[in-house]
Amino acid sequence: MPAPGVTARRLLYLLSGMPLGIVWFTLLVTAWSLAAGLIVTPLVVALFYAGGAATLGAGAVEAALARTLLDAPAAAPRWPGLGQGWWRRLLGPVAHRSFWRVQAFLWLRALLGFALGVLLLSLLSVTIGAVAAPFYAWAVPGGLDYGLYTAHDVGEALPAVPVGLLVAAATIMLVEPMTRPFRDSSVRLLGDARTVTGDASGAAAPAPGPAPARGAPPAPGAAPATPATPATPGREAGLIAHAWSTGLLWIGLVLIWALSDTSYFWPVWVMLPTAAAVAIHGWLRLLARRPDLWRRGPVDHALAVHSGVWASLSLFFIGVWAASGGGYFWAGWGIVGFLIPLAIHGSVVALRSAGRMSERIDVLETTRAGAVDAEGERLRTIERDLHDGAQARLVALGMSLGMAEQKLADAEPAAAQELLAEARAGAEDALRELRDLARGIHPPVLTDRGLEAAVRSLADLSPMRVTVSADAGRERPPAAIESALYFVAAEALANAGKHARAEHVEVRLRRTDVGLRLDVVDDGVGGADLEGSGLGGLRRRVRALDGELRVTSPAGGPTIVHAELPCEW
Repeated sequence: MPAPGVTARRLLYLLSGMPLGIVWFTLLVTAWSLAAGLIVTPLVVALFYAGGAATLGAGAVEAALARTLLDAPAAAPRWPGLGQGWWRRLLGPVAHRSFWRVQAFLWLRALLGFALGVLLLSLLSVTIGAVAAPFYAWAVPGGLDYGLYTAHDVGEALPAVPVGLLVAAATIMLVEPMTRPFRDSSVRLLGDARTVTGDASGAAAPAPGPAPARGAPPAPGAAPATPATPATPGREAGLIAHAWSTGLLWIGLVLIWALSDTSYFWPVWVMLPTAAAVAIHGWLRLLARRPDLWRRGPVDHALAVHSGVWASLSLFFIGVWAASGGGYFWAGWGIVGFLIPLAIHGSVVALRSAGRMSERIDVLETTRAGAVDAEGERLRTIERDLHDGAQARLVALGMSLGMAEQKLADAEPAAAQELLAEARAGAEDALRELRDLARGIHPPVLTDRGLEAAVRSLADLSPMRVTVSADAGRERPPAAIESALYFVAAEALANAGKHARAEHVEVRLRRTDVGLRLDVVDDGVGGADLEGSGLGGLRRRVRALDGELRVTSPAGGPTIVHAELPCEW
């Protein structure tokens, strides 16, 4: 059970949903109505900027309320700027995703927040009225009518006191689940969710410093490192809390309707918008859990969200039309009105997808050809190493054994023993060269223990001081991804020792939202040949896997090798 002060702040936040819900609903409806009316005039551009500024300002107010009353680390939305290209400059903040995230949160507060505020105010009124009934029942003309009986004095009003206390206890228990959807949504929808960390004040987390040395204790006051895992359970709990709070709201409204005038079913006007809010929330969670639903064909995440919102609003219009008595199907105008921007959005996404597909084909042709050339060069290198190294040693080994056999036949055991000793040393050298060659093709530690252990083994074998900071998660990426990043690390360490004359190298391996990232930073003299055979082969290998390899090596150092590869977890 939360502390009384926490519960009081949660109650205040829910009650603020009534006035703010009205304000946000008026703002949103007015802005979009004006945009629909001015869409064919140049004034719509000014409206985009004014509406964007008003939306982001409302988001800043909501972020401050969430931080103060919900203890949520919600950051205020930032002005996105003009962006690149004439299309983004024309639309202004409307073209930025932060605008649409704030719009979604404002709709949530306008629909669900207003309904929950009304429910909470009703429950508080029932609680206060029932608990205080013995003090004023005698003064009410005709007594207090509770439906089952009428209380005229203190004695008859006393049974209402425990009922009021039960309602108060139920209200306090409902406060936390009723605020959970807003707390979770404020973090994800307001500001940039990727930069929101730290305490409830909303302050940004400090920039990460250099990684600690391998085996060194954490810095004083530093939080223990935790693997980056998606917060799916918390988000699922938010959706469940949203659905439960909506269901409890409906039950409370139906009970109030049943105890009052039942001639008209007025709770339907609260059920329809709250059902639309739950439907939109559930659609967002479904898209997050099933990305395959929107990664098929020329569809992106924003278009999938837009489609689900349009479908939910269409059902909402149909429900309002049915609840108002049917007749002329005016809801079709609202459905078509919201379908037009959806069709424009889909056309833009389809054209962009066609352009990206053409570029993708060109990139694939180039990278695949580069990968084939790199593989051919690698095979020729292996053949040359075998010919010049192990093969020559094995030939010398055969000759030594033949000469030893001849010495034994001539009864010269001392000379034969010396030749056999040379043959044994040659066999050990050949075996060592074969092991090194096999390790260069694919090291066993990479297969057995994974990328993190393989990178640490490279650090242990290096003559330089190498610091490794790895957080690749528990799930192993595909073998091709591990192999490519391993050879990037191996080549970077080899270049740092041979050419850069580095004394200390820092290797950072991190799991990101899209895959794995490797950074190798040395303190050498810099000036690396970015078009050399080693780095060029690595770049072709990484690009063949849709990755990116960047090398920064100014004269005087430091040299930074950055590789990032996407992968499905």
